[in-house]
Amino acid sequence: MTVLTDQQTDKLILALDIGTLSVRASVYDFAGNEIAFAEQPIALYQLSSSQIEQDPVEINTAVYHVMQQALADPIVQQRGIACAGLASQRSSIVAWNRHTGEPLTPVLSWQDRRAASYLEPLASKSVAIKKKSGLFLSPHYGASKLRWMLDNYPELERPLQNKALIFGPLAAFVIANLLDGTPCIVDHVNASRTQLMDLQKHEWSSELLKDFGIARELLPDCQPTQSYFGTIRGTGIPLTAVNGDQNAAIHGSGKLDDGTLIVNVGTGAFVLLSTNTQLMQHPSLLASIANSSADRVTYLLEGTVNGAGAAIKWAADAWGAPDMTAMLADWLNTVETPPVFINTIGGLGSPFWRSEQNPHFLPNGRTEPALPEKAVAIIESILFLIAINLEAMSNTGKSVKRIRITGGLSAMDGLCQRLADLTQRVVVRPEVKQATSQGIAWLAANLSEGWQNLREGSHVDYFLPKNGRSLKVRYRQFCSELGWR
Repeated sequence: MTVLTDQQTDKLILALDIGTLSVRASVYDFAGNEIAFAEQPIALYQLSSSQIEQDPVEINTAVYHVMQQALADPIVQQRGIACAGLASQRSSIVAWNRHTGEPLTPVLSWQDRRAASYLEPLASKSVAIKKKSGLFLSPHYGASKLRWMLDNYPELERPLQNKALIFGPLAAFVIANLLDGTPCIVDHVNASRTQLMDLQKHEWSSELLKDFGIARELLPDCQPTQSYFGTIRGTGIPLTAVNGDQNAAIHGSGKLDDGTLIVNVGTGAFVLLSTNTQLMQHPSLLASIANSSADRVTYLLEGTVNGAGAAIKWAADAWGAPDMTAMLADWLNTVETPPVFINTIGGLGSPFWRSEQNPHFLPNGRTEPALPEKAVAIIESILFLIAINLEAMSNTGKSVKRIRITGGLSAMDGLCQRLADLTQRVVVRPEVKQATSQGIAWLAANLSEGWQNLREGSHVDYFLPKNGRSLKVRYRQFCSELGWR
């Protein structure tokens, strides 16, 4: 990575963030202050319980529109942009024409599980695949989806024969359409979520490609997350960082702190613990790259909760309560003894890795719980799954001193306080409204410490652990039902 000059740091940083439900563009100065922001929703199409897609044209159009809105800000136009970063939802994949960038298929969402049957013949190789990729066999990752595409989209046959077909992570497709020259490249993190990259060699694995029946020439080239990717069309702005959304979010406050567990709670919840530069194997957690450059790679242990915001949406739809989310903050302050909800929305992620889809309440001998009680039970189930992942990480001998929480659901004080009570750790909520955007901006600028405005004492909320005796009783019931401990 090139170190920016003082003259360049007088300019600004553009951050593009492609989430599951919206695309955002933010502009920051080199102290971490947000100068401009634009957001556009994007649709998510649930065709069945296992088939979930998005429109790649809609995503590209949204990227262009929010970027143009942010760049049109008068202060941005006056000061100019020094560099840009791109963060993308991981494990979502798509096929496109390598010459034109034109999409050839829908985006198969990270939540899509249509290719689950493709993994059954690989069960005997699951340990070897986990060791090389850092990931358990799961239809959520890209490899089985890519193989499914080849077998089920006849429209790919002609571009395949004409050597025009390329497919892979959503980030690579966006890069091809965003940058001059339609490059076929992708960063290490998004590449790794296909389950086809060797996590230690940082390149496509010939063994994994063979296992899944995918030809290397159909995939983009891999490069470090912090590196020069090219120039954004029509702007002259260099793209100097690309990363997965969750991995970018952990850099939202700047440099990673040792002993801090990062929890990002959005559509899913992700539980992340830095392992510095040493890759750790774990029997029930994922290993992933936090960030990479030409001379350094940092790794993470990662836990995944599929049903966070997705579980709240499921409940709101199932119970006919569209305003439920708006009421949750108040209900968390008033409901003290909710029932126990077994949250299997989207299947159980780590450390269970089970695809069961039978969400239910445990019987407690009381009358049918009211909506506020059921809604709080959903929140507690998310926290229970986070706490289970924390236990799994603590079993490695890594000390977790505090929890840093970000993401949309972290705005609820009651959620943060219950997490502190349950885990008996201080929960820290920094004033980082868009952790993913701020993190990818920090990486793009190649900064070495925290953002200046955070170092100078911007607002941070601390939630100190209290007793939480009844909460822990419900947690033990939850764990028992799932067979944990």
